[in-house]
Amino acid sequence: MTDQILVTRSSLPLFDEYVEEIKELWESHWLTNMGTKHKQLQKEMLSYLGVENIELMVNGHMSLELSLQAMDLDGEVITTPFTFASTTHAIVRNGLEPVFCDIDPETFTMDTKMLEELVTDRTCAIVPVHVYGNICNIEEIRRIAEKYGLKVIYDAAHAFGEKYKGMGIGSFGDASCFSFHATKVFNTIEGGAVCFKDKDFGLDLYRLKNFGIRGPEIVDSVGANAKMNEFCAAMGICNLRHLDDEIAKRKIISEYYRNCLEGVEGIQLNPVQKDVQSNFAYFPVVFDEKLFGASRNEVFNRLETEGIFTRKYFYPLTNTFTCFHGKYNVDQTPVALHISKRVLTLPLYAGLSLEQADRICSIILQCRN
Repeated sequence: MTDQILVTRSSLPLFDEYVEEIKELWESHWLTNMGTKHKQLQKEMLSYLGVENIELMVNGHMSLELSLQAMDLDGEVITTPFTFASTTHAIVRNGLEPVFCDIDPETFTMDTKMLEELVTDRTCAIVPVHVYGNICNIEEIRRIAEKYGLKVIYDAAHAFGEKYKGMGIGSFGDASCFSFHATKVFNTIEGGAVCFKDKDFGLDLYRLKNFGIRGPEIVDSVGANAKMNEFCAAMGICNLRHLDDEIAKRKIISEYYRNCLEGVEGIQLNPVQKDVQSNFAYFPVVFDEKLFGASRNEVFNRLETEGIFTRKYFYPLTNTFTCFHGKYNVDQTPVALHISKRVLTLPLYAGLSLEQADRICSIILQCRN
């Protein structure tokens, strides 16, 4: 059988490049607690992302959870169920109540036409999600947030390296939270970051990620431990050098998929957004069973039998999780429910060949018969 094709594969620098990057750690024995690699990556990311301030974190989830905590919020947070578990869990773990807004059927991001009607006197913040690299309606979210005095914390886990109207995507909202998990476009093995403008917020965020410690003998608040270690930072330094090339390779595969599948009846592809410099993070395909002739699950199973592993991403919706059973009404987000039952993300990574992409498309199209 042909070698298996996974839905993603982590980008790695050359082995010798990483070994050279971490060599000094054996000299300094400084392995964590904001050492030289942490500081170097932080500086390079400020430049690459075009943002004012950034805090590196142990993972993307803690970036979001601690950002919400640092804002000292209370009440309801409007978000979307069409996201990874982390988004909803970060809200709930802060003692806040998620209020779910449906998604736009084309971009899969928060449907801002429905957003304002969800605002109540208990609403304290909005947590929109940039999905598959698709950027939210930033202008409308800003308008509504300013009108009602709400904080905006973007879940930008899918959007690292992207620009909107020439500005780094981390520049928007009160905070933008990134994930550097091994499966992302850019990885530090495991890691995350928060971009922000308000330095007072940044100080609170730093306290939370480092036990509330402000100095050798000063601990003035209760904090957690969410520091990125030096080995992860070193991996980030290496991967950042090659990121533009990695994105360029992903673009080639994405365009090949689009050329093969665009215009096929019963298939909806990810939009090409105006004013967005994409990172080509994911390639989602939505299947209309009646028009295409096969369901999402049938395509998923057929590909799997051929050793090709795709992902039902995002399924299930977070407002249907067992841990929230009976708490939320999924009928209030019908578009998100519809898409979640029909979407499949295809394999996409820099090392995927055009021959492999062609094979994937051929099998998908064969499912119509």
